Amino acid sequence: MIQAVVFDFDGTILDSESHVYGVARDLFAEHGAELPLAVWADCVGREAGYFDPIGYLEECTGRKHDRDALNRLRRERFFDRIREVGALPGVEDAVAAAHAGGLRLGIASSGSREWVEGQLDRLGLRRFFDCVRTADDVRRVKPEPDLYLSALECLGVEASCAVAIEDSPNGALAARRAGMYCVVVPNPVTAALAFGDHSLRLESLHGVELREVLERVVRGSA
Repeated sequence: MIQAVVFDFDGTILDSESHVYGVARDLFAEHGAELPLAVWADCVGREAGYFDPIGYLEECTGRKHDRDALNRLRRERFFDRIREVGALPGVEDAVAAAHAGGLRLGIASSGSREWVEGQLDRLGLRRFFDCVRTADDVRRVKPEPDLYLSALECLGVEASCAVAIEDSPNGALAARRAGMYCVVVPNPVTAALAFGDHSLRLESLHGVELREVLERVVRGSA
């Protein structure tokens, strides 16, 4: 029986992935360079700093850039874009349904605690989650399983009784390495990526009955 649902945050609850990539892509274009999605996608779900966009820009253009100024501009543009952005379609209903159904709810995110908690508060969703685990809580983030293992320990639930909701191959791999079921719900940045082992793929949580999703996940493993 499923007792808990653990959500990824970036790209799963909030479509920050599309905005952070869009900002970086625009900055590259302004400097006469291209940032292919295939290059960017490998860092989705991983820790901050895994990919150095300014370093890559310098490789593409063959010249040095003012790193501090570009990173400051990138952050400003990103926060301007997401200031009024709500949760992805269907997320609020799925979270509320899980909570009402007595399921334990957690977050497992490679982002910082300040970022995740702040955005959950902004979206009005923090109160639903029993446990939030971020890069500040573990030594290794996704695709390693540590975040999910930490969330499961916090929730007091065995991996075989929990489902992860993920948007990226790195996140799905982390959940499966932790021994959990995994439902993948790609966003525009990750939709074309190759996902490995997972339990179920949905195009969106919009209009989806969470109870039916969990039943499908369990049936599919039988």
